[in-house]
Amino acid sequence: MEARGNYTYRQTVLIQEMPGKGSRGGEYREVREVIFSPSGERSERMVGKPLMNLGRLRLTEEDFRDVREVQPFLFTKDLLWLYESKFRGEEVVKGVDCWLLEVKPRQVHQGMRLFQGTLWVDKNDFSTVRTDGVAVPQILRKNEENLFPHFVTERTRIDGHWFPVLTGAEETLPFSAGPITMRMRIEYSEYKRFGASSTVTFDPVEKK
Repeated sequence: MEARGNYTYRQTVLIQEMPGKGSRGGEYREVREVIFSPSGERSERMVGKPLMNLGRLRLTEEDFRDVREVQPFLFTKDLLWLYESKFRGEEVVKGVDCWLLEVKPRQVHQGMRLFQGTLWVDKNDFSTVRTDGVAVPQILRKNEENLFPHFVTERTRIDGHWFPVLTGAEETLPFSAGPITMRMRIEYSEYKRFGASSTVTFDPVEKK
């Protein structure tokens, strides 16, 4: 799935906080484009201004890293050493014969954001067709509590490759100050191939 690094695309993020006891609810919306400069450097740019009127829910640096790195999780060769996997059977997804693999990090060091869950892997080309899991670790430290939802990311074939097209999540997160029900929807669209080899850089994201 390294092929995705040669494509531009648009990522539309919607995170909603459902109204509840002591909370008016609200939402966060943003649109980013992954683009290439004339020299072939790959980067992100924000399209317009984000909209945020969340109530109790606060988005953190880890949340934004997960949106960029974990929700569209790519199980590439350079990541194999970070994970252990177990075979969990076979299943047909979108007409594709898949192996089911349970994946979890071998070890999580401070500052890491990793994936834990299930992969549906195309038997023919070993591409990931679907992911179902959660970003880890959950952060539970004194004066710092950051919980992350279970999500499913669906993929579709584009130019012969399985690329993420939709991530969805809905969960009540059990914060110590009271539960918060949230929904997340991330759409990946407008994939276009760029021929040059490239590196990836991201604009810094201000903590919310």
